[in-house]
Amino acid sequence: MFKKILIANRGEIALRIIRACRELGVHSISLYQTPDRASLHVRLADEAVLLESPQGFMDISEIIRIAREYGADAIHPGYGFLAEEAEFVQACDAAGIVFIGPSAGVIRSVRDKIACLETARMAGISTVNASSRTFDECEMDALRQEAERLGYPLVVKSCRGGRGRGERLVIDPAGLEKAVQRSQFEAQAVYGDRCVYLEKAISHAHQIGVQILADFQGNIVHFGEREGSVIHGNQKIIEESPAPGLSDEQRRKIWDSALALGRLCGYQNAGTVEFLVDQHGELYFTEIKARIQIEHPLTEMLARVDLVKEQIRIAAGFPLGFSQADIRLAGWAIQCRISAEDPWNNFMPSPGRLKRVRLPGGPEIRVDTYVYDGCNLPAEYDSLIAKLIVWGQDRPACLARLKRALEEFKLLGPPTNLPMLQRVICDETFVAGEYDTGFSVNPFGDGCDPDHHMRDLAIAVALIYDLRNQAFRPTLPSRIISGWHRDSRRVPD
Repeated sequence: MFKKILIANRGEIALRIIRACRELGVHSISLYQTPDRASLHVRLADEAVLLESPQGFMDISEIIRIAREYGADAIHPGYGFLAEEAEFVQACDAAGIVFIGPSAGVIRSVRDKIACLETARMAGISTVNASSRTFDECEMDALRQEAERLGYPLVVKSCRGGRGRGERLVIDPAGLEKAVQRSQFEAQAVYGDRCVYLEKAISHAHQIGVQILADFQGNIVHFGEREGSVIHGNQKIIEESPAPGLSDEQRRKIWDSALALGRLCGYQNAGTVEFLVDQHGELYFTEIKARIQIEHPLTEMLARVDLVKEQIRIAAGFPLGFSQADIRLAGWAIQCRISAEDPWNNFMPSPGRLKRVRLPGGPEIRVDTYVYDGCNLPAEYDSLIAKLIVWGQDRPACLARLKRALEEFKLLGPPTNLPMLQRVICDETFVAGEYDTGFSVNPFGDGCDPDHHMRDLAIAVALIYDLRNQAFRPTLPSRIISGWHRDSRRVPD
């Protein structure tokens, strides 16, 4: 087992890795930049090192230098930043430091989205219809030709991010150039790479991901599927496991396809195989995410397996301690992403100081977060500040527990998306489990709030109005005005 692990990340995922290290008896080293000086991942790690590079968490050479200076024998990248950079893995290998994740070869093979889709098709697995190649800057003419071949509507996707950052839906030819420019700009800002490709859009689909885990001895297992079809701004804001709309036959087919694709790629460590399921129930492979994902706690709640610990054990050379037959997926789990953004102001990021924090509690409720009373929400990073994960015996029990947990969750300070999440989970379509990627995330709701909500809102408005409009009018007690105290001291005539 490793002695020291450097964590090349921040926020809640850095804390998640620190806690796994502590339980394994491994020394943890956190990196931080000045805005995160008071963050929990700095306070709770065994060591914390200031990352002074202007490139921050994208500076490969500086991170390797720090790892060597502080004696780290492994690096965990978390998600985002350098988690899927083959160049970073190669730099770790050259420095004699273990990268906790897939090898550079695996990352390159799954990052080449077009080749990965072709490999799946040759294996008999249905895939989305994508462009025949990727496109860089100044290739609009070639992009237009490929778009005409595929047909509209289509999706412009980043080669690095895939479904998420850098993705843009294009309905007709008039919107193609602007969508490509925006996609390339965002991809450059987030991933440092403008390369994009095109994919034929499948409207009103179900976005499904299958968690896999593989060791270096050739063993590979899956942990069921997760559905992330409630999306805003290309980010999955509510996810659940198992997927509510799949039949048992579809479920088995997706699991088998995910394992087959993992074996084809020679996959190692943790990853997610992603699919789309259309309105007719047809399954289409889209891509493989070669890292731990934000929604991994859903799988941990269902399977009672610590995926981060397993990542570390696999990277250290240990085989999986269980087989597919040993994995039992029990109950239902739902996760909400809580972000520092204002749903009533076009989802603008809202950094600032959190004055008060009250986290929900009770059975089977988990909160992965770095926030606390008085902490700062930096403007320099992603707006995600917490993940609320709830488990229940079945979906109705899980939804009831989630509703209660969201009501208990209080963040006083900058606006967050908590009120919007409370609306979404009460939406009839979501409660019935009949939503898909066409589900509308509307922070203003449909105007049909319960009577007790309207009553409470009216009381709150009345109190605020009274406090803001009351004037300070000092008065004297009538007994003082009457002058009795002066009469009592008067000398008799």
